[in-house]
Amino acid sequence: MFTGIVETVGKVEEISQVGSNVDFVISSLISDELKVDQSVSHNGVCLTVTRVDEGRHWVTAIDETMKKSNLVELNVDSQINLERCMKADGRFDGHIVQGHVDTTATVKEISDENGSWIFTFELQKDGLVVEKGSICINGTSLTCFAVDKKIFSVAIIPYTFEHTNFNQLAVGNTVNIEFDIIGKYIHLIVNRK
Repeated sequence: MFTGIVETVGKVEEISQVGSNVDFVISSLISDELKVDQSVSHNGVCLTVTRVDEGRHWVTAIDETMKKSNLVELNVDSQINLERCMKADGRFDGHIVQGHVDTTATVKEISDENGSWIFTFELQKDGLVVEKGSICINGTSLTCFAVDKKIFSVAIIPYTFEHTNFNQLAVGNTVNIEFDIIGKYIHLIVNRK
């Protein structure tokens, strides 16, 4: 389980196809601290570390993960948001994040607000976006506003802009979306009746 508070931004060093899977080699400030079999959020996608060596770590994404996330658009030198799983005695600084991407969204607009930025997104499919509700975008816990069907916005403060890959996003880019887990369960229960 994660909280959506990005620890660091890693860099994609290598990408290789192995059967239907894709292996990624990532370099980051936390790579040497990782252990094999550890879960790490990569742009909001929970992936298992398979190897660690000299400031780099290896992860594998199955075909299903590639189809449902923006990992398919990564290239060598791409920047990727990283977060280790939360310790049992840790704080919930963001919200409950599983690392299970629900869908993707497209960046529709980026507005420089003279000290912060407003990012507007369009979902690829209908989702559980609630005004002032939590959402996870590329592994970053954020609050939605200006919600209108598949369109919503988030505000990005300078710290988040500088310490995540939001500073690399441009109009037309694809991001990973995980809806709030509590909202998903409530939606499921209500729709069963």
